[in-house]
Amino acid sequence: MAALQEKKSCSQRMAEFRHYCWNPDTGQMLGRTPARWVWISLYYAAFYVVMTGLFALCIYVLMQTIDPYTPDYQDQLKSPGVTLRPDVYGERGLQISYNVSENSSWAGLTHALHNFLAGYTPASQQGSINCTSEKYFFQESFAAPNHTKFSCKFTADMLQNCSGLVDPSFGFEEGKPCFIIKMNRIVKFLPSNTTAPRVDCTFQDDPRNPQKDTEPLQVAYYPPNGTFSLHYFPYYGKKAQPHYSNPLVAAKFLNIPKNTEVLIVCKILADHVTFDNPHDPYEGKVEFKLTIQK
Repeated sequence: MAALQEKKSCSQRMAEFRHYCWNPDTGQMLGRTPARWVWISLYYAAFYVVMTGLFALCIYVLMQTIDPYTPDYQDQLKSPGVTLRPDVYGERGLQISYNVSENSSWAGLTHALHNFLAGYTPASQQGSINCTSEKYFFQESFAAPNHTKFSCKFTADMLQNCSGLVDPSFGFEEGKPCFIIKMNRIVKFLPSNTTAPRVDCTFQDDPRNPQKDTEPLQVAYYPPNGTFSLHYFPYYGKKAQPHYSNPLVAAKFLNIPKNTEVLIVCKILADHVTFDNPHDPYEGKVEFKLTIQK
């Protein structure tokens, strides 16, 4: 017991450690002879080579089952979401407010619209083609260059008075602002049977701020009738259609009451687009509050 409880000096501990690192009597290094170190190194090298090969094989088999042109797990997307430009989010969703007489209050809104429409210039649409048919543009083969599919052009000038070309202020200066509505993309989604989906914007009663004797909302839509032409559908995915641009509809509101907050809802009316999902307020529609001060 006395020998077990005997304390070793620092020099003794260092001597034992050096003896463990290299034992000149047995020729062992760290408890093993050089031959055994070679064999164990070869074993682990072979083990990890096999494991790496199995992992690479699993990844290869998995990739063979994935369609690079169609995303998985999109079965829950029954209807596309709808977005608005310009988009200014407040505490309770989209809230847009500005003063007609103060250019600085709406300059940022028009700047956001110009930036958004920069992707719809003729130069940015050079990779797309002109489409005139009012039917679905089905493409079974990859006939476009680089094994892709054709995309139809949509340029800002199709929005006419809301393109920013005729009126750079998009109507904000005169109190008749333009807003751009866009449907989100869903691969191979067909919005309707035979008729083109269209936008319908109306005033909506706000339970917290009820309005009385409000005239129906007057809207000028661009393109005419506020429709998304069918030849922009179906969308085949980013890899198949790298030049695809979402079609747009601009809504110019003509009779917004001044100094009053109004709630506006813009719905997509189409056979296969729903807008009554209580769990997703932006499915098939977009709601926003608008206040124009004077």
